[in-house]
Amino acid sequence: MKSHTEYLTMNVPARMDFVNITEQVAEAVRKSGVQEGLCLVNAMHITASVFINDDEPGLHEDYKRWLEGLAPYDPSPQRYHHNRTGEDNGDAHHKRQVMGREVVIAITNGKLDFGPWEQIFYGEFDGRRPKRVLIKIIGE
Repeated sequence: MKSHTEYLTMNVPARMDFVNITEQVAEAVRKSGVQEGLCLVNAMHITASVFINDDEPGLHEDYKRWLEGLAPYDPSPQRYHHNRTGEDNGDAHHKRQVMGREVVIAITNGKLDFGPWEQIFYGEFDGRRPKRVLIKIIGE
């Protein structure tokens, strides 16, 4: 059994955006030497997400509008009790909860085993500072 761990550093300049990290994850799988196994990709921050979907700009814009409708950005302490602690990112915590924390992808014949159009994305909901993404690969 092999194990390989890498971290990506993300620093998204926008408050909310999506970054395709598929190639960086695929490179980590290549470096690991794992031929059959699993790859976990985890957003290690409570205001960020990792998810799998299509890399289509219209879909990404739809997600942003939908998420903003569900949990609008409002730095005041009136909407989000969390903001009463001095933070201004109550909305980002809600957006992360909806989009998820991590994904697990099968590795088959040394490659990420995706369905059609699937790509891995880092979702940022409280940007403008460094954050990490964990890539953990296990298998044979």
